[in-house]
Amino acid sequence: MTTPLPFPVFGVAGFKNSGKTTLVTRIVQELSDRGYAVSTIKHAHHGFDLDKPGRDSFLHRNAGAQEVAIISNSRWALMRELRGAEEPVFRDVLSKLSPCDVVIVEGYKMEDHPKIELRLAGSERRPLAPEDPTIVAIASDEPISDEHLPCFERNRVRDIADFIVTHLELGAPGS
Repeated sequence: MTTPLPFPVFGVAGFKNSGKTTLVTRIVQELSDRGYAVSTIKHAHHGFDLDKPGRDSFLHRNAGAQEVAIISNSRWALMRELRGAEEPVFRDVLSKLSPCDVVIVEGYKMEDHPKIELRLAGSERRPLAPEDPTIVAIASDEPISDEHLPCFERNRVRDIADFIVTHLELGAPGS
């Protein structure tokens, strides 16, 4: 039996350069405008750096610090260097988030939370939904007629957000 997730979670799945980040940011904006407290998780399949060479925090990490916290009056961040350790599993990352109404996930398409699949017209890639029961809807830039799942035009973000709220049974913001 799988342990329940600490927050309602909904993902956006698709292949590289399909527009996932654009859709995620538009969903986050729409849900935030409605009053929901939204957090996001983005999974990268490559190295990334939030820091810049020469900055104090970069120098701290380069010197060997395992964790570096940066705090100001407008935001804070905690960076952890894995230094060869295993990448944390999705549920561990999720458990680090502060309480919120919903978490929108970009990537992590192999995890078991519900997702909307993003499809591009003319793509040579096989659709994900037929082999992935966690995909509960599809967003595309062309009409899809032979699909049994709910389908949305990718720019109809209000409709997609309505679907997410209903699917996750979010209720009123902050409840």
